[in-house]
Amino acid sequence: MRDIVGDVFEAAHQIFDTAEHGVEAVREPVEFIAGAGDRKTAAEIAAILSERDLGGRSTDLDQRLSRFRSENGQRARGMRDLVAAEAAASERDRTLTAALVEEMWASGLMSSFNPVEAGGVEPSFAEMIETWIEMAWQDGSFGWIGIANLPSSFAAACYLPDEGFAEVFTANANHVTMGGQFFPNGQGVAVDGGYRLTGAWQFGSGTGHAEYVAAGFVPVRDGEVTWVAEGLPEMRVAILPRADVTFDDGWFVQGLKATGSYDYHVQDLLVPEARTFPLFTTEPLRGSSAAFRMGMMPVTAAGHAAWALGVAKSMLDDVEDLAATKYRMSDMASLASRPTFQKGLAHHVAAWRAARLLILDAFTTAESEVAAGQELTPRLRADMRVAAVYATDVARSCAEWAHLVAGTSSIREGTRLERAFRDIYTGTQHAFISEKVAMDAASIWLGLIEDQPGL
Repeated sequence: MRDIVGDVFEAAHQIFDTAEHGVEAVREPVEFIAGAGDRKTAAEIAAILSERDLGGRSTDLDQRLSRFRSENGQRARGMRDLVAAEAAASERDRTLTAALVEEMWASGLMSSFNPVEAGGVEPSFAEMIETWIEMAWQDGSFGWIGIANLPSSFAAACYLPDEGFAEVFTANANHVTMGGQFFPNGQGVAVDGGYRLTGAWQFGSGTGHAEYVAAGFVPVRDGEVTWVAEGLPEMRVAILPRADVTFDDGWFVQGLKATGSYDYHVQDLLVPEARTFPLFTTEPLRGSSAAFRMGMMPVTAAGHAAWALGVAKSMLDDVEDLAATKYRMSDMASLASRPTFQKGLAHHVAAWRAARLLILDAFTTAESEVAAGQELTPRLRADMRVAAVYATDVARSCAEWAHLVAGTSSIREGTRLERAFRDIYTGTQHAFISEKVAMDAASIWLGLIEDQPGL
């Protein structure tokens, strides 16, 4: 099923050629394209686009955009039953089932983080974080897809040059699922109009069901790497059609089985310059959200922290539900009536809530500074990354406690507790939230270094 909202945006941009076109003039054709979908939403989106093109952002326009953003969590929550029903099949397939991917598009979730021009609603950091927590609470693999596919298309839609954006997004009516590995494991030899790309990438999250694949690389010009700072080479990201990529698979793992995180490679592949963008750019070519002006590193960090919190929350909730009916062998008291369990539950729920508030504070503080026109300083970036590492550590601790107190209920295959435990001990191995990140951030706080561009 094609994304209704994407169709509406495509049609509306074609319709709003001149300022003479009012809302009512375009309501009927936009609703016609939306077909059997949500006609009210289609009309309101058309109204938003018409007001934008008629020159200005009214208060009413901002309120409606805000409402669309706030509904993003509902898009995710609306998938709870389907995610639960498809979890086992997704693990067997080692990527999300077609039913889940289709519903992510039908609900608008898949493109929701994109700039408006690419069919998105430009959510704030708080809205992104809550969406990721909800997705990971439902299922670890589903949540991981949320921090893989959604930010990948977010970045490409924001930072690709106009020609590349038109080729990847406009030509596909913004119906673009994207995954991959942004770390620069490739080398791109500069040629006229682009790069000859060679490289191999591991853990390409979300590539199992993606039409486009991201691949980070280091450009080479005249046989030399370009250094943008001491010890820091130029790094770019290429956006590749799936047909141009050779998949090596290799995704046979303990947890996050359903994420389609395949290994892949290319050899001497010609990539147009317009389908690449700088890895660390903070200069979006589309969209008005402050998050777009913060670059990929904060978005990725927020995603990892929110994912871990979501998985841990699912385990805490499941143990709380289990407690009234759980009796350990030779123990006449239910789990809920045991003081040690009560103390443990109180401690870990409180720790989880504190970690969530820390994440929201660190990322929204930085976002507010950028929205006000201030610089995203190294210290603000360090604050966000430390918060992400800490929240991940807390989430893992909560998950470990929940697994232990649930006893044999947490070891049976097919239960959410068992799957969540495997997932969290797989996902928290990621280098993006490792102790090295905390050390780099602390070095900035201590004045030992001025900056660490990877933060």
